[in-house]
Amino acid sequence: MGQVYNISLAIFCAIGSFLFGYDSGIISSVITLPAFKSFVNNPKNYDSLSGAVVSTFTGGCFFGAATAGWTNDKFGRIRTVQLGVIIALWGCAMQSGANNFACMLIGRIVAGFAIGVLSMTVPLYNTEIAPPKYRGFIVGLTQQMIGIGFIVANWVGYGCQFLKGNVQWRLPLGLQLAPAALLLLGSFFMPQSPRWLLEHDRDDEARRVVHTLHGSSASAQEEADVEFAEMRETIKAEVLVRSRSITDLWATRGMLRRTFVAVGVQVFGQFSGINVINYFGPSMYRALGLSAGQSLLVQGIYGAVGPITNFFFITLILDTVGRKKPLMFGAGSFVVTYSVLTAIVASFPPDESTNLAAQRAGIAMIFLTSIFFSLSFGPVSWVLASEVFPTRTRSIGTSVATCANWAFNVLFSQVSNIAITNISWRYYLVFIVLNAIDFIIIGLFFPETKGLTLEQMAELFGDEVDAHDVLQCAAAHEKLNHDHLETEKA
Repeated sequence: MGQVYNISLAIFCAIGSFLFGYDSGIISSVITLPAFKSFVNNPKNYDSLSGAVVSTFTGGCFFGAATAGWTNDKFGRIRTVQLGVIIALWGCAMQSGANNFACMLIGRIVAGFAIGVLSMTVPLYNTEIAPPKYRGFIVGLTQQMIGIGFIVANWVGYGCQFLKGNVQWRLPLGLQLAPAALLLLGSFFMPQSPRWLLEHDRDDEARRVVHTLHGSSASAQEEADVEFAEMRETIKAEVLVRSRSITDLWATRGMLRRTFVAVGVQVFGQFSGINVINYFGPSMYRALGLSAGQSLLVQGIYGAVGPITNFFFITLILDTVGRKKPLMFGAGSFVVTYSVLTAIVASFPPDESTNLAAQRAGIAMIFLTSIFFSLSFGPVSWVLASEVFPTRTRSIGTSVATCANWAFNVLFSQVSNIAITNISWRYYLVFIVLNAIDFIIIGLFFPETKGLTLEQMAELFGDEVDAHDVLQCAAAHEKLNHDHLETEKA
């Protein structure tokens, strides 16, 4: 029963990730629609303006993720989710009702800020409610729901091309309001993270949440008591030495390594180039010689491939093989797929060649990139970035890692459409080099974290602070103060 509750809770919270996927994915279709091009009304600079529509969103995401580190510590995970959803409703309404291009950009920034908050908070919350043996699956639901959001966005975009007038782009943007409203209503029934409750001396509430998450059977309740005792001891010790400063992320060798791993896995996920395909897939397909309608259709089919692969991976593989091997597999695979894609586009230029076999091979490489991403960085980046930090820095650490993700997302979303148009296949060489470097770094420096509780990460990373020692010192210090006061009274 506890497992079912955990998974149900995680799936519902991951509606925030669905919103992330839909909001990110729908724009790849919207910027290709004739009605939206007429709305922008600047055909000479359309490539740079469409890039701005994407990059302003991802820029907002960066600042949202940065802000969420503070709000998660101050107000908790659930209140931060609610804040993100309320802002999302505002931004999505501005986009769908925009009466000029400036209003559209502001709506994208506001919605991006909200998605930045949710993209950091959802995996953080799911990490803290998940039992160790299912944590990969539960946190991997983040990528699963992002993928489902992309599927829905791609097919909505494909269908909306047959509509007339501005409803062609207003409707797909307005549909973002539905999952946001659903998550807002449901969030009032979700429990707070027990680890956050312990940090704020709400121990009884934390105990009740842990027992609820484990289920009602006698064995489950015993497991809950053991987990709660370990959780409480470690977190109380961390609170005593907590400074709430970003410098904590590199204050010790162990913390520096944690930060390097968390930021690295998020940035390397961007180096996969997956968001270039997600945002500008139709442009890439046209570069392979497909028509605008064919490009949207292929993008819709492409969107289904990743989530199906991701589901089987997080269900059957992730918690068995761990984190490091899939990451190395992914980086190595991307080197191969981008090398083949580069060779195809260079050898058979779309404006000079009508080789259908080359077109199909190029599309196959893009599809394989999505499959390999879903078997590696897609789910693993969210799991690893949120599980490596101790409770005292998990919020700010996850925030910094997510900000790094969005920073590179901004970079690629701004330059990719222009690069694909102007330098074609040469742009893919960047991803070949980056993923080759990633493969080496992951192999040399990334640890394996599967099966460990969040509190056991301290031993893996060689933390200098021991919970038992800190608590004993604190108890001795408290006793000394008490004895001193009694002496003064006497």
